[in-house]
Amino acid sequence: MDSDRYVGRDMKRVSNCIRRAFSGRCKDVYGDEITTSNCWLLMYLFDHDGEDVFQKDIEEKFYIRRSTSSSIISLLEKKGYIERVSVERDARLKKLVLTQKALEICDEVNKRTIEFEDSLTKGIPEDKLDIFYEVLAKVQKNAESQ
Repeated sequence: MDSDRYVGRDMKRVSNCIRRAFSGRCKDVYGDEITTSNCWLLMYLFDHDGEDVFQKDIEEKFYIRRSTSSSIISLLEKKGYIERVSVERDARLKKLVLTQKALEICDEVNKRTIEFEDSLTKGIPEDKLDIFYEVLAKVQKNAESQ
């Protein structure tokens, strides 16, 4: 094996680079109020407006543990960006809903997210991105089977 090619290490390196770069874009506007994870979660809720989104959905979508999602959600709730609202069919279930405070910033967060995504894929043809996502899914599946 080539000692310069380790999928796990290299994915972690790219992940760190992406997190730092996106964090810088969020900090420019929101300071420490909104973190990278907060931005992604808020955008997920914004993109799924009108749908019932629960903590479990966040855990599955972002592939994070229950304790991690609970911490992020609690913090966003404390900061006034989301609310947990009971659903009619089962009062024990709490869907996640963006507050007016969150909706006021979501357009800007969405704009910055799209710009950032565009910058990440700049110069990469669509067919190569399709292959990238195919390989990424296989790597994740292999990691999950460990």
